[in-house]
Amino acid sequence: MGSLEEKVVVIMGASSGIGEATAKLLAEKGAKLVIAARRVNRLEEIKAAYPDNEIMVQQADVTNFEEVQKVIDTAVETFGRVDVLYNNAGIMPLAALKETRLDEWKQMLDVNIMGVLNGIAAVLPVMIKQKSGHVIATDSVAGHVVYPDSAVYCGTKFAVRAIMEGLRQEHREDMIKSTIISPGAVATELYQTIADKEAGEALYQDQLANGLRTIDIAEAVVFAIDTPERMSVSNMLIRPTTQVM
Repeated sequence: MGSLEEKVVVIMGASSGIGEATAKLLAEKGAKLVIAARRVNRLEEIKAAYPDNEIMVQQADVTNFEEVQKVIDTAVETFGRVDVLYNNAGIMPLAALKETRLDEWKQMLDVNIMGVLNGIAAVLPVMIKQKSGHVIATDSVAGHVVYPDSAVYCGTKFAVRAIMEGLRQEHREDMIKSTIISPGAVATELYQTIADKEAGEALYQDQLANGLRTIDIAEAVVFAIDTPERMSVSNMLIRPTTQVM
């Protein structure tokens, strides 16, 4: 296994949920971090909790390529390289198609798909030059199965799965790894992006009672990162034991 203390890891969407849990776990293991999100105050709290670690904080909206590029540039200027980019930012405003929530659909496309593509576009030149690297994206069980009231969300996650497999195929000879982490129900703040607040709260309460914890997914991410160069974990489906779908 590789030494995490030697890894430079960039995490997009690091201010809460799975991104925050992963940042904290990697900090505990001594990795060099560049953590990015829109809510800088949340990022500063993570950095303050690990005063002895090398952690850079950067404000960025994943839908803005220039801001994503600045995050990658900061990592290279500070640490000289990028070993891992974790594209974690995502939103999940669930609703039936008949509600025609056009604004929500576009926002999901921008964050869930273009956010991943912006990260890939910014980091690929660095990793190609290095002849090494690892791009990880938070996908979902919804990227493997479709269910009611989630058609567009599932569509964005299916797209991420296709894009990340394309990345693997196109850049395997550059020694660039591609991993999607596909969680089932996890208790995070994603429910807050659902317009129907009552439905969102019901989902969150179910996740608290029956779902995974963010640390469960963070440990999976760290496992994928801490693998030998010859080994690439392409996809990890992680469900609560009692989950049906």
